[in-house]
Amino acid sequence: MKKEDLRIIFMGTPEFAVETLQRLVENGYPVVAVVTQPDKPVGRHQDTLQPSAVKKYAVSKNIPVLQPEKMKDPAFIEQLQSFHADLQVVVAFRMLPEVVWAMPRWGTFNVHAALLPQYRGAAPINWAVINGETETGVTTFFLDKDIDTGRIIKQESFEITDDANVETVYDGLMHLGADIAIETIDELLATDGKVPTIAQEDMLLPEGTVLRPAPKIFRETCEITWQQTAKKVYDFVRGLSPYPGAWTTLIGPDGKGTVLKIFRTAKGGDVQLSDAAIGSLFSKGGHLYVKTLDSWLELVELQLSGKKRMIARDFLNGIREIEQYKVK
Repeated sequence: MKKEDLRIIFMGTPEFAVETLQRLVENGYPVVAVVTQPDKPVGRHQDTLQPSAVKKYAVSKNIPVLQPEKMKDPAFIEQLQSFHADLQVVVAFRMLPEVVWAMPRWGTFNVHAALLPQYRGAAPINWAVINGETETGVTTFFLDKDIDTGRIIKQESFEITDDANVETVYDGLMHLGADIAIETIDELLATDGKVPTIAQEDMLLPEGTVLRPAPKIFRETCEITWQQTAKKVYDFVRGLSPYPGAWTTLIGPDGKGTVLKIFRTAKGGDVQLSDAAIGSLFSKGGHLYVKTLDSWLELVELQLSGKKRMIARDFLNGIREIEQYKVK
């Protein structure tokens, strides 16, 4: 089959997915329809509907957009079938029922932002950084009945540097994901849909490898636990920065608590107060430090509830005697 004759349905919602969709369109791969989440109510009174990033791009290119509330809705299934797709490409979308993913003759492949079988789940980028990984990547695989367990088509790795946060890794994987999607489609075209794959249970992993999940991130997930090493707190913060943001509770001298978000920390604080309690705060030369399980960690960029995001020096200018405060 020639590229021009291929009929693709694209499924995705956030900005991460737009890069792949845009690459398909700009390189002449026929996207006959897009499936994305229904418009989301926003605003103070939830009276304004906000379209997804994928919908905005599809509309700008005059691509038909489907926004089902339920993926098993008979009307949606019928509409999807009417496009006679050869292939469906999924990037950052919801779980699909078999009636949907099995519909095209070449099946449905997903672009997942991790090196499967590691980090199956909704938030693979966050968890890879939180867990201090030095490498992650992207995987294309055919969908099956379980989440992120299908046969792997291709993988590409991506380095996570020690100073990288989620935003940095997100941007890198967004572009790498578009690359691997194009490569996967080209291989499908070259093999008439019979591209070689490997079952995830047959992947050769280093001895002793522990498979780590990547569950959805909730507000309570983002609360910092100070009863752990400075390295773990450092990774936790950058694994949630800039969004949704790691947080803790700042306790004042009066015992009252305020939510404090922390967006950036730095290792190697030279504070020598070994008998300080975990969660103690200390300032020196405009720098702010917190005591963790094994050492002091510098807090570089933070935000008090109701205030703007700021560097530690500015934060300290608004608080007297920071040593009378603590975090927990």
